[in-house]
Amino acid sequence: MSLPRLSLILASPRGFCAGVARAVEIVESALVRHGAPIYVRHEIVHNRFVVERLKQRGAVFVDDLDQVPEGAVIVFSAHGVARSVVAEAAARRLDALDATCPLVTKVHLEAQRHARLGRRIILVGHAGHPEVEGTMGQLPPGQVVLVESVADVEMLEADPGESLAFATQTTLSVDDTAAIVAALQARFPDIQGPQGDDICYATTNRQNAVKAIAPRVDALIVLGAPHSSNAGRLVEAARRAGCSRPLLLGRIDELDWQVLAGVERLGITAAASAPECLVDELIEACRARYDISLEEISVTTEDVRFNLPRALTA
Repeated sequence: MSLPRLSLILASPRGFCAGVARAVEIVESALVRHGAPIYVRHEIVHNRFVVERLKQRGAVFVDDLDQVPEGAVIVFSAHGVARSVVAEAAARRLDALDATCPLVTKVHLEAQRHARLGRRIILVGHAGHPEVEGTMGQLPPGQVVLVESVADVEMLEADPGESLAFATQTTLSVDDTAAIVAALQARFPDIQGPQGDDICYATTNRQNAVKAIAPRVDALIVLGAPHSSNAGRLVEAARRAGCSRPLLLGRIDELDWQVLAGVERLGITAAASAPECLVDELIEACRARYDISLEEISVTTEDVRFNLPRALTA
């Protein structure tokens, strides 16, 4: 009996970005150097598969530092942490390794620079996201105001002559961020922006790759965690670019194959926190059910790499 045909169209770039690769490597290297257990504050990245794999090697994920024994090794996640967390780790004599993505650190430094110049910072982001909490925690309460939408911008209040600046969460939708930034600049013409784009290169590249394949496919699977900001934005980008059936999956075992009924061309991508092995897993599952063909569409090539902390390389 012949299998039904299915064309798989892979978006590129996809999967791990340099910041995520660095964060995971920091935990792995710390386990080799110090041995288990290594403690990690919050998920190192938003991906269940990655977290579970590191747990099996001896990483212990905690929500608060009071769950970490005094003097133990603690890794701060790729999303970054507030200054108060760094201070608490030092007070408890924890051996801290900072896995904050350098592009998130760039946003932290920009916020601090604006504050030194007497500006109040408007942060474009999602409430409750660990990156947002870390960025807002770089400055005293009240110095950073969060906005999530154009409607939030309309509700902002500023004193006459008040100096303002804005920054953005790195994993947002490029399109949504552009609309909010435009609203900020229209309402506050003198507002100061970042010296470069805060949306990270990997977020932009993965969204552009999805936009390139979305009009060509009947359905598109985004491999990523449901609580991952960059994964959610890829689903939105696919829908806006013309794909009527974008699906977000953590792993292939979550897929109800019935939703692919009638699909002849299936797009595949992976969020910046999802490893390539999950893409391979999906392709092999499709191969078992379909006569597949593979095509990869690339919009750019990435060659960025971030160095590990000196504490792990010396």
